[in-house]
Amino acid sequence: MERHLLMQLLAGDTDDASAAALAALRSGAAHCVSDLTVPAEKPAVGYANRRRNWRRKGIETQGLDRAVQLLGRRDQPVRYGQIMPVDRTWVFILFLTEDASALVACFGLRRTGE
Repeated sequence: MERHLLMQLLAGDTDDASAAALAALRSGAAHCVSDLTVPAEKPAVGYANRRRNWRRKGIETQGLDRAVQLLGRRDQPVRYGQIMPVDRTWVFILFLTEDASALVACFGLRRTGE
C-alpha cells in the first residue's frame, strides 16, 4: 500500500494510537500491509491474550483495548499492517478492511530491546 493512502486512512481516525502511527509515517517510518486476510475474531482473541501477558510484564501499549474491542465486534475479515518508526521504540499494528479501503483498528506496542 502506498504511504499516502495509508496516511489518509490513519488521518480519518481520532484515537491516540492512529495519531502516533500517522506521525511516524510522516517522519519516514517503514510500513507494510499484508495481502492476506483473516477473520477479525482471530486477532481479537489473540491480542486479548497477549494484552494480559504484556500487562503482567509491564509492556506499554497504546490503543490496544480499543483495537481488541473493535475487532471483536467485526464480522468481516481484516488485513494486517505494520508501521515501524525510525527510532524503533514503538511498533504500530493496523487492521484494515478486506479491500484495504478503511482502517478498522490500530494500536501501538512499545518495543523492549531487540
